[in-house]
Amino acid sequence: MIVTEVECVQYTGLLEISGGVFLDRLRRPVDLYPEFRSRGPQRFPEREPGRFEVTSTYLHVHTDTGLVGSTNQLSAEQAHTILTVLRPLLIGADPLATEKLWDVAYRSAIHGRKGTGMLALSAVDCALWDIRGQHFGVPAHVLLGGPTREQAPAYMSMLGESMELDDVAARTREVRDQGFTGVKWFPRWGPEDGTRGVDRIVELVGTVRDAGGPHLDVMLDAWSSWDVPFTVAVARATADLGLRWIEEPLPADHLGGYRTLRSRLAGLTEIVGGEHEYTRWGVADLVAADVLDLYQPDPHWAGGISETMKIMGVVSAAGGQVVPHGQSLQANAALTFAAPPSFVPQMEYLGRLMAWYQLFLADPIVPVDGAVPAPTTPGLGMAVDPSRVLDRRPLIL
Repeated sequence: MIVTEVECVQYTGLLEISGGVFLDRLRRPVDLYPEFRSRGPQRFPEREPGRFEVTSTYLHVHTDTGLVGSTNQLSAEQAHTILTVLRPLLIGADPLATEKLWDVAYRSAIHGRKGTGMLALSAVDCALWDIRGQHFGVPAHVLLGGPTREQAPAYMSMLGESMELDDVAARTREVRDQGFTGVKWFPRWGPEDGTRGVDRIVELVGTVRDAGGPHLDVMLDAWSSWDVPFTVAVARATADLGLRWIEEPLPADHLGGYRTLRSRLAGLTEIVGGEHEYTRWGVADLVAADVLDLYQPDPHWAGGISETMKIMGVVSAAGGQVVPHGQSLQANAALTFAAPPSFVPQMEYLGRLMAWYQLFLADPIVPVDGAVPAPTTPGLGMAVDPSRVLDRRPLIL
């Protein structure tokens, strides 16, 4: 079997979702500057009442046997790198030789070891694992050593949800009643808001705790946009509300700041992150610095399934735990169901975004009673359902 073609295709379809894809804006690191804070949530055209036009760019790796491996949610930069840098390395190669292809791609792009270059390699590697599973007729997690369980508990990421407190309470109760183990909210406020921002976050966490009850995990994601004093203030102000963790409070490179947080917040809450780190070598530096309580590598960003398995080995050897970042539910499921539950205790599910990310899939992964069942589709289950596609546009450079 050899690779015969590599293409990136943009699909357009209609997503039926209440109120829109995003109900509120995501806080970003540049919110430190006032001119960026005024921007609202990303908008999508409403083509019919309650149905919004969305697009997703897929990578398709074709073989001479007819098998096609796919990855979705590519950025324009990823697609460009795949088509210009990686495609020539893949044509004519054995798609089952994932270790060789990863190493060749890594060595061929010395400036691609992080950032867009590694994101492009990650997409290719995941697509090759999709081919591998289809070739052997089993889900990818079986080839990785699973299944280790029949289902994995999940927490719900509330990215894009309304931040109005009444809406927060209602949505939290809904998610709790669906059986999810926890909720992760994305507060808009940060250091530039001072004590008022801390107060607003306390209101948010208190609302979630009151609505969800004492046993629901409550987490916050700061998306690399806080600083040490603000994070410490939030942790202390929410100490009696049972906040499970604060995620990525600082930019990924600020290891000194993370060391400070680790020492000041001991016993108050956990500090987690790692989704914006790349490869086993980057995560090994994080582990050596001992600045995180839990690691969240993203297989769509950190180097693909092949590299994330190595990352998990690094973390496991240090006695840590992993919950893969939720960009790709299919790749995350492959990793989760190949790992012991004590090491990967739960999964992340993006409540509003998964409907978009999985819109075009013939066999999407759907949680049942707050848990993700072990996939049964060979490969990663990335085949496109043509009936969901309004427009198909190959990207040509």
